[in-house]
Amino acid sequence: MQIRDLPYSDPGDPDVRSGPRFLYWLGRNQLAGQLKSLSWGLLHQLGIAGLPVTVGLAVQAVIDRSGARLALAGGLIVALGILIAVGDTMLHRTAVTNWITAAARVQQLLARKTAELGSALTRRVAAGEVVAVSTGDVEKIGWFVEALSRFAAAAIALVVICVGLAFYLPSLGVMVALAMPVLALAVLPLLPRATRRADEQREKAGKATELASDTVAGLRVLRGIGGEQLFLGRYRRASQEVRGAAVRSARMWALISAVQVLLPGILLISLVWYGATLARDGHIDVGQLVTVYSAATLMLFPLRHFEEIAMAYSFSRPSAQRAVRVLSLRRSSREATVEGVTPSGDLYDPATGLMAPRGQFTAIVCGDPDEAGLLAERLGGHAETGEEDGEKASAKVPSVLLGAVALDEIPLDAARAAVLVQDKDPVLLSGTLQELLDIPSSGLVTAEAALEAAQCGDVLSALAQASPDKDGDPMRTRITERGRSLSGGQRQRLALARSLVTDPEALVLDEPTSAVDSHTEARVAAGIAKLRRGRTTVAFASSPLLLDAADRVVLVHAGTVVAVGDHRDLLRTEPRYRAVVTRETDDEAAVSAPDTVTDIEAVPAMKSIQKIEERA
Repeated sequence: MQIRDLPYSDPGDPDVRSGPRFLYWLGRNQLAGQLKSLSWGLLHQLGIAGLPVTVGLAVQAVIDRSGARLALAGGLIVALGILIAVGDTMLHRTAVTNWITAAARVQQLLARKTAELGSALTRRVAAGEVVAVSTGDVEKIGWFVEALSRFAAAAIALVVICVGLAFYLPSLGVMVALAMPVLALAVLPLLPRATRRADEQREKAGKATELASDTVAGLRVLRGIGGEQLFLGRYRRASQEVRGAAVRSARMWALISAVQVLLPGILLISLVWYGATLARDGHIDVGQLVTVYSAATLMLFPLRHFEEIAMAYSFSRPSAQRAVRVLSLRRSSREATVEGVTPSGDLYDPATGLMAPRGQFTAIVCGDPDEAGLLAERLGGHAETGEEDGEKASAKVPSVLLGAVALDEIPLDAARAAVLVQDKDPVLLSGTLQELLDIPSSGLVTAEAALEAAQCGDVLSALAQASPDKDGDPMRTRITERGRSLSGGQRQRLALARSLVTDPEALVLDEPTSAVDSHTEARVAAGIAKLRRGRTTVAFASSPLLLDAADRVVLVHAGTVVAVGDHRDLLRTEPRYRAVVTRETDDEAAVSAPDTVTDIEAVPAMKSIQKIEERA
């Protein structure tokens, strides 16, 4: 895999049983790249390991006054230098490729999971944690995958050098061979504490990131209520906690680095002292001493990779665990069993008894906003499930049907193409208005018709004034992240226009006009009814203006359909419906509840009398 080949056509099916298993899965899927990096790493490391031998030959040649051997040693040094340069260059190239491709694979997996879960993701994982996983954690995971092959090359090189020294000069080589495992494993007792401190730092950093994201998202509200300083103080304290945790973590890694310097220093001092004694007594040559000392000195370079792999694993393991937490989430416990089916017909929910006839505009009134949100999500199929017992309980709830097809039994993309659910708080991605409306659709509804139905005239005028074109084309005007440059009502109407352009078989809207004024709301309701005529449309609402535009209205109470009819008829005959739509208090509902249908005319007078008595 080369960087130019990214992104992957299929990032694969990850092993999400644990963080270490996920790291192993990543390394296994980049086996070819790991072997390339390992090969170049061995060339680089063994080239460095050959230098002491040639230096020792050169020193001994000078002592023996042998020009031929000195020239041979010089030629070998030049050849080894070329091999080291080539090996180091290619090692860096392949290692960085492994890093970037591993990070890209994780990002693709996260993007795919985000698209699969949709709005369910941020209800189960904090937005700050998702941001941390897709940015910092991805880099740490890539670092471990990249460092793994370099560590393997360094470990093999150390074994080869130790064995070579033991055969070359047993009196000193055995000493070095016995000391190397001690040097490599000396930091192991310190790693658990260093890992815990690193985990603490990342946990605090994730909370600080989440706090920053929430602050930026609510900046306009904070300024309105004068709460900037309060949140600034909270973020300052969170930042100081992150700084303190980072300092404590750095102290442990500094201690580990000090051990990696101290113990090799002791080895070199002992080696020089003992080797000089042997050379003075004539047991070894000066060239042999130089060779062993140079080899031991250069072995400190591959020995550093043991510290790096320990750091990379301690940082990447919790990062991988967080990535696994996101990647292991599932929207539904049901698996698709029906392929190649395009469902159509009435939209029916067996759990509540809700029926949205094909081709009609159905409005749903539900007194509990949370219950309405869950029902809207269920109507889209593949609704979010909880974990463990929650999944089992949700699995027993019958699936929503579109015609005779259960939405949970068809693939998720097919279910979403058939039934589109617009959330109560839809998100606008950054980009131009043209890009916002350039989405998969039936092609029967133009962008102009959708914008007109959603009453986006004032939005187009505002965008035209900000357009970079001389002709003031609003379609080429860039919309900022989450549409922050627009008002809440403008964002809501643009999101509605985007949903209308899609023109699905069934469109489910959750409070599509909650952020607009009454005059605009009436026109939007008429626009939806006109544009969606002959198509199945479901709108969760409590506004009389929208309810009056619907073909039929359904009242859902305590998870069950309790009344169906026309808005005006339900307003006269159903007290529970009237209480939700007119937002009556319990006392007002008790006073205004008519004994018969004809008593409806007396309701305003009764309310007036009650208010007069209260003032008296």
